[in-house]
Amino acid sequence: MAISKQYLKSKPVCKVTFKVPAEEAKKVTVVGSFNDWNTKKAIQLKKLKNGTFKGTVDLEKDNSYEFRYIVDGTYVNDDQADSYAWNDYAGAENSVLNL
Repeated sequence: MAISKQYLKSKPVCKVTFKVPAEEAKKVTVVGSFNDWNTKKAIQLKKLKNGTFKGTVDLEKDNSYEFRYIVDGTYVNDDQADSYAWNDYAGAENSVLNL
């Protein structure tokens, strides 16, 4: 899994690109504190020909966001996240993105 960050000079925004290698998966989305963990507002990642799912979102910089991927209904953390935070509600760790 990979996360790339592109900070914009014109506004206080960072373009964050999520990439998830999941050839066998049918659907991959991203939920987190940036969309109130709402699966209906999840960022839908598009499947590329090489089997990687990819999607980009604009997030306000100078913030930290907790997030997780949902791969075919299963919550998954990013192994390249900036850090991890325990979530009592889920009983698991969330990935953390620092911008």
